[in-house]
Amino acid sequence: MIDPRWTIDVREELERSGLGLTEAEIIEICNVVIFPKPDWKTTERLSNPKWATRQEQINAAIKYNGFSEHTLILIDNYTNDILNGRTNLDRFNQQEHAGLCLADSPLIGAYAVCCYARASFEPGPYAPASEGSPTNWEIDAKQEECIEQWARAKGIWFSNPEKVFTAVYGPMIAQGAEAKVYYKSGDTSVIKERCSIYSTLDKALEAIVLHNALFPETQMTTIGFTRDSDGLFRIILTQPFIGCQRLATKAEIDEMVSEKGFHDNCDGNGVNYISERLHLEDMHPANVFIDSQSCKPICIDCIVKFVKNEQNN
Repeated sequence: MIDPRWTIDVREELERSGLGLTEAEIIEICNVVIFPKPDWKTTERLSNPKWATRQEQINAAIKYNGFSEHTLILIDNYTNDILNGRTNLDRFNQQEHAGLCLADSPLIGAYAVCCYARASFEPGPYAPASEGSPTNWEIDAKQEECIEQWARAKGIWFSNPEKVFTAVYGPMIAQGAEAKVYYKSGDTSVIKERCSIYSTLDKALEAIVLHNALFPETQMTTIGFTRDSDGLFRIILTQPFIGCQRLATKAEIDEMVSEKGFHDNCDGNGVNYISERLHLEDMHPANVFIDSQSCKPICIDCIVKFVKNEQNN
C-alpha cells in the first residue's frame, strides 16, 4: 500500500509532462495510481490541490516504511534544503534559523523525527483516535525511541560513549546535571554528552537551536546520540573550548542579556531572564565566564525555551 503523501514526485512528473493536464486531472490520475484497491475509503482519496508538507511526507514514510533507505533520503533532502536556505521551519525566526543551521544536520534530522513522534499521538493518518492527550512523558519516550532507531540507521548512534570519548577526545573534565564534558589538552573544542532536562526531547533540541541563536560564539554542533551507562538518553555535541579568565559577575551577566533584549523575570533567583519570545534561565556565573581572549562575558550553557504563548502545546 502506497501512502499518498509520498506522491509529490509523481505530481511533479505529471506537471512537467507537457500533456496539458489540469490540476483536477493530475489529482485524479494520482488517485487511480495510489488507490487501486476498493478497500480504500473515498475520504482517503486526494481531493485538495494543496499537497502534503515535507514534514507530512516524512511522517508518512516513517509510519509505513520505518527508517528505510527511502525514509532516510527524505529526511536528508529536507535537512539539506534547510541548511541551504531552500526551505524554512515556521517554528523559528530568521535569527533562530541561523542557530538551527549552526546545530547542523543531525539535529535538524532528529527534530523532524521528533515531529513525527509527536504527530503519531494525534488522531489522523499517523495514529488512531484516542481519549485524552498524551503526557509529556509519553511523548518524550516515543521521541527517544524514534531518534534512536533513526540514528542507528544513519550511523550516528554511539555505543559505549564514555570509553570512546575518553580514547578519542580526551578525559572527562566536568560533569553536571545536564552534561558530561570531555576535552583533550590543545584541542579547540570540547565534546559534550548533553541530557534533556526539558519536558520532551524536541524541546531539548529547540534549546540548542536557541542557544546558538543567542550565543553563536559558543555554538553547539550536534554529531550524534547515545545512552549513557545509566540508560539516560543524551545528545552528543561539540562546542568551542573557552578559556576562563574568571566567572562573570551578576552585573556583567545582566548587561550581557539586556543587550539581547532580556530582563530579570523577578522570581527572586537572579539567574533567570525573559524577553517577549524566550525564557533564558540558569544564567549563574558557573555558566557564564569572562573569556580569557576577549575579556567579555561568554555563555557556555543555559536553559532557554519559548515563552508559553510561543509553544506548540
